[in-house]
Amino acid sequence: MSRIQLALNVDDLDASIAFYSRLFDTEPAKVRPGYANFAVTEPPLKLVLIESPGHGGSLNHLGVEVADTGAVDAAQTRMGGAGLASVDERDTTCCYARQDKFWVEGTPDGERWEVYTVLADAPATAGQTAACCA
Repeated sequence: MSRIQLALNVDDLDASIAFYSRLFDTEPAKVRPGYANFAVTEPPLKLVLIESPGHGGSLNHLGVEVADTGAVDAAQTRMGGAGLASVDERDTTCCYARQDKFWVEGTPDGERWEVYTVLADAPATAGQTAACCA
């Protein structure tokens, strides 16, 4: 299973949850203070909403969610072979989940891309990395 992740900054989390629930005909998979995510089946999408008043409608970061750490490793190896640099983050807490991931460096317009797998749910952001959902 792979799917694109789109993380958006939103002004009003409750209004955004209501809108995207109707748009994709699905309820959020996870809701925490200032944060929600949707695991949309069709089209395959992980939609993340991050409450950031005054920045609503802007892109927070992009990602590719993959099935397991082996798929993270394979993507990192492939991209490294293609000359793309990355920053490794293993067993890190981000977006209310323990993850193995890496961030791609050197994107042409400064957009933030991550390739990640979720290892377990995390009830809080304790130990969250600085690059996470910033």
